[in-house]
Amino acid sequence: MSRTEITANPLAKAALKSRAPQLIVAALLLAGYVFAIVAGWIGTPVGSSNFSIVFVWIAWWALLILVAVPLVGRGWCAVCPIPLPGEWLQRRALLAPPAEKPRSQAFRRLRWPNALRNIWLQSACFLLLALFSSVLLTTPLVTAMVLAGMLLAAMALGIAFERRAFCRYVCPVGGFIGLYAQAAPVELRIKDKRVCAACSDKPCYRGSQAGYGCPWDVFPGGLSRNTYCGLCMECIRTCPRDNIALNARPCGADLVQPSKRLDEAFKAFIMLGSAMIYAAVLLGPWGVLKNAAYRVGTAAWFIYAGAFLALTLLLLPGIFALCTLPARRGRSLRRSFAAFSSAIIPLGLAFWMAFSLSFVLTNATYIAASLSDPLGLGWNLFGTARLAWQPLLTSLVAPAQTVALVGGLLWAVSVARGIGARLSGSSLPVSAFCLAATLAMLWLLL
Repeated sequence: MSRTEITANPLAKAALKSRAPQLIVAALLLAGYVFAIVAGWIGTPVGSSNFSIVFVWIAWWALLILVAVPLVGRGWCAVCPIPLPGEWLQRRALLAPPAEKPRSQAFRRLRWPNALRNIWLQSACFLLLALFSSVLLTTPLVTAMVLAGMLLAAMALGIAFERRAFCRYVCPVGGFIGLYAQAAPVELRIKDKRVCAACSDKPCYRGSQAGYGCPWDVFPGGLSRNTYCGLCMECIRTCPRDNIALNARPCGADLVQPSKRLDEAFKAFIMLGSAMIYAAVLLGPWGVLKNAAYRVGTAAWFIYAGAFLALTLLLLPGIFALCTLPARRGRSLRRSFAAFSSAIIPLGLAFWMAFSLSFVLTNATYIAASLSDPLGLGWNLFGTARLAWQPLLTSLVAPAQTVALVGGLLWAVSVARGIGARLSGSSLPVSAFCLAATLAMLWLLL
């Protein structure tokens, strides 16, 4: 696959090696993040008129799903404000590493437990939020509590553990982005493996006076996928041999490598099932389902929560596992299941994009109104506070969703065929699963 080195351009490389632009963007986003917490806490309880709901779950979500993840993968993680306060406390610096590292034992931080060095915890955190999503997406105070909780958790883990433990192992958004970053047309990779093998100091991982060791606890010399690289660019700054590059590449280049991990495989099904359930609850016509999702703590909600977990953790993975049986050819079911799960990644991304198109365009006019009156207190800063709600581009939503879903299906089938060829097994049952899931999503949306 052909690749173009972005960092070969001197201006691009200078911009990426400088921490100042990245810090400025992240600091501005941190200010907006804190304001969202404040708005959710003291502003109007009407979700459609509160900055915390409108800008987090409509504006930010649209940019993340429809632009950032498909185009730059982990690009959001490079400027995410959540880890900043904890990282500043951990490093005792805002930009460059301090001249002398603290020698006191009090500053020695723990390594993340080996048993939790996976994304099961991230998946559990995502599921926890997803089960309460109907309340989370409509109640400003709940959104403020979740945002504040994530910020405090990142700070606490930054103080207690090495590197970005929260981002790598806990953050529910990070797990979502990491999964679909494999489909993005951008990657950070080494240029020559022999140069890395000859480097004894490994400053890209351990850090040096030029920069910090990888905050994501990844050795760049072993990077083969985007899943766990947060694009913080520290390795580009610390590598003394200029052997790390940011590349443009064909979309989905990581997907040709079959996964071997169950935690990654189940993450794909959690995201796929969640997109389908969100479409049914938030966009569908079923009042009973909506009431069950919103009435947290009632018997109906517990049934809804059980169905949610059953679909994402049992039904979808179980049917898919049966579809991988013809390709086993002496291999374990676990291996064939994990390998073919890579085909679910482009399918899931297409599902989320199709869902987000409808959800965002239906609610986009709230953004302009919220800009003028972010707390819902009767302000009209820019003259748009009384802008009447109306859905946008209604005639284009259905065709755009169809294109996204069909494109995702064709991409998934192509990935499945490639994996089947590698395993010398049939990919037809997996392709049939992808087709059935796509038809179900089309029915839910259209």
